[in-house]
Amino acid sequence: MTRRILHAAALWLCAATAPHAEPATLRAAVLETGTVNWELETIRAGGLDAANGFTLEVQGLAGNPATRIAFQAGEADFMVADWIWVARQRAAGRDYVFLPYSKAVGALLVANDDPALTLADMAGRKIGIAGGPVDKSWLILRAYARQEYGMDLAAETEQVFGAPPLIFNAALGGELDGAINFWHFAAKMEARGMRPLITVSDAALALGLDPDLPLLGYVFHGEMVRDHPDLVAGFAAASRAAKERMVSDPAVWEHLRPMMRVKTDADFAALKAGYVAGIPAPGPIDPDSASRVLQVMADLGGPELVGDASELPEGVFVQPLN
Repeated sequence: MTRRILHAAALWLCAATAPHAEPATLRAAVLETGTVNWELETIRAGGLDAANGFTLEVQGLAGNPATRIAFQAGEADFMVADWIWVARQRAAGRDYVFLPYSKAVGALLVANDDPALTLADMAGRKIGIAGGPVDKSWLILRAYARQEYGMDLAAETEQVFGAPPLIFNAALGGELDGAINFWHFAAKMEARGMRPLITVSDAALALGLDPDLPLLGYVFHGEMVRDHPDLVAGFAAASRAAKERMVSDPAVWEHLRPMMRVKTDADFAALKAGYVAGIPAPGPIDPDSASRVLQVMADLGGPELVGDASELPEGVFVQPLN
């Protein structure tokens, strides 16, 4: 009897003093100045990672190529990219999957006092474009101009390609007649006296595309999704909870303001409004809608943009997790 009691006591002591299992760590590789950091900081600051069974670790890197290298080398569990890039990678045999993050897109902006009323009025004028000749917003606007006006926008305008800050400064300085920039630069351009001639969402709608289809998302290795579905689902839940707080709680944005690097209240308000407008609705992505977008990208961007993904590969989207 005494021996059994001692044995039971020893087992209890081991259980009481054994370390608790640490939550799994999810490592993100993201652009150091990217707007995705606002959501990731909301997750961490609000304890939404711990509440959903993981610890979030964020590594900020200097450029998108560096984030992809870190992800592909296994130094990060996820990164941010658009799903068209994921489709291209899957078509090339790489097992990556996409979890929606943002539907934010830009517009073609002109000065408030510019006489242009439609895209056709940009013929013979100079357009600045961030992201290069296969920028998705540029391609959608090209497709729209072809459909609505029978216009080859690339042939009938002069394009200036450059980094987002360069396009931002050139447009505000009057060196360009119009500009297409990433959504957060476009938001600040509007706050400083420019107006959308046409939004990419309106152009997509006219083309029969779904303007609410999220373009940007978190990219995971397929192995992670298969082997650790609860962990990926936990991250999806934390991401959704962060978005809900960003919509409803002004204190979240006051916490984020220093990392947003805004110079004016107008910039702050424009970025906040633009981010919230870009939050996608929960639920799965419609593959038919994605297929139509991919076809437009393939028609105008060709293999330089989509690689071998002439059709939407199976398994691009993680569904449904939120």
